[in-house]
Amino acid sequence: MERGLYIGRFQPLHRGHLHSLLWCSKEVDELIVAIGSSDKSFELRNPFTAGERIEIIRNALLSEIKENLDKIILIPVPDIGTHALWSHNLDLLVPRYKAVFTNDPFTSMLFEQRGKEIVNPIMINRDRMSATEVRNRMANDNNWQELVPTSTIKLIEEFRGIERIKRLYNLTK
Repeated sequence: MERGLYIGRFQPLHRGHLHSLLWCSKEVDELIVAIGSSDKSFELRNPFTAGERIEIIRNALLSEIKENLDKIILIPVPDIGTHALWSHNLDLLVPRYKAVFTNDPFTSMLFEQRGKEIVNPIMINRDRMSATEVRNRMANDNNWQELVPTSTIKLIEEFRGIERIKRLYNLTK
């Protein structure tokens, strides 16, 4: 069985993430989704908890994939503070995998140093599809909803995520 590893913080999941996840899931028998910085939450850059992100990702995938959701494994992965050791620590938390799906140059470097295969997933609208952009729009009362799946909107509202992000932005001013 061929497995791939997709790493992201998903703060929050946006349409670009979802597009990449769906593309990656078609390339392998199983896709491990490592939810990075799982130990971080209630921060400007990391406003959502690992549990909230798992729920957001799972709901978005349920609405898109339906019958093959069992081929996607969601695993929270904490930061450890030492970049050179982080990818080794990640390997202790996830099943074995053949390739790492990433477009992040730093992540690519860490895994290439270990001889791992890197696959660059197809991305859409990268110029505006970023979780940073979503959070900025939320904080400034701009249209963030167009950037995320419908299921994500509902959950962020249930988590009172917009209020949380606005408060975090105000605390950093």
